[in-house]
Amino acid sequence: MTNQNIEAAEDDDPSEFEGGAYWFRQGAIGAFCLPTLILMMAFVGFTSLAREVGLTLIEVLMMSLLMWALPSIVVLTGALSAGVGLIPAAIAVALSAVRLMPMTVALVPILRDGKRTKLWHLLIASHFVAVTAWVFAMRNLPDLPRAARLPFFAGFGGTVHFVVLCSTALFYMALPVIPPPLAAGLVLLTPVYFMFSMYQASRTGGDKLALGLGLVLGPVFYLLFPGADLLLTGFVGGTIAFVAWLFATKRAEL
Repeated sequence: MTNQNIEAAEDDDPSEFEGGAYWFRQGAIGAFCLPTLILMMAFVGFTSLAREVGLTLIEVLMMSLLMWALPSIVVLTGALSAGVGLIPAAIAVALSAVRLMPMTVALVPILRDGKRTKLWHLLIASHFVAVTAWVFAMRNLPDLPRAARLPFFAGFGGTVHFVVLCSTALFYMALPVIPPPLAAGLVLLTPVYFMFSMYQASRTGGDKLALGLGLVLGPVFYLLFPGADLLLTGFVGGTIAFVAWLFATKRAEL
């Protein structure tokens, strides 16, 4: 939701802010944006891979519904295509989903509204945590009243989830008429968008430094330690950026 939409909403009846239905609708409206469109296009590549593996439409929709995060879905689909067993596939998916844990930990304090927020509310909202929803939430939720944040995020995440499920079903049925190179290339839209969105969502110099180090260290670790490159890039780059930002902050306070 843009700042202009938020300012326009503030002109409405203040009583509407007392309930979550108003902010749920605002979140649902905010879901119709460029990030959702890019995510829809990215799922074209997944449906192409799924059809090649032999997954049915129901299986594709169930994977999208229950797993949601696209990298984890692609990992599972790739494991199925390679004939990997159930346990190794589950471990691979779990490792790919570990990245969502710190994102969830960072988001929950922003969503929580004291004792009014129930644990099951947060558990449901955590299902929608993926890069698209997380970046959007971190950019917009801090500007909203605390009581509005959870319903707004639920409206946004639920609507994005529903729209992507519908588009995935359409893509699956229409894929035979889409050129394979185009379908595969659309997957690249997601990481490109994520990189620029996370830069815009960066609030400190440490955040920006971490992104820059990731761009530099990623290719290096890919050549030196293939298979563990993403883990090492995130750990080493993030640690260096955090220590540098902490040192700079302490020095500025002196």
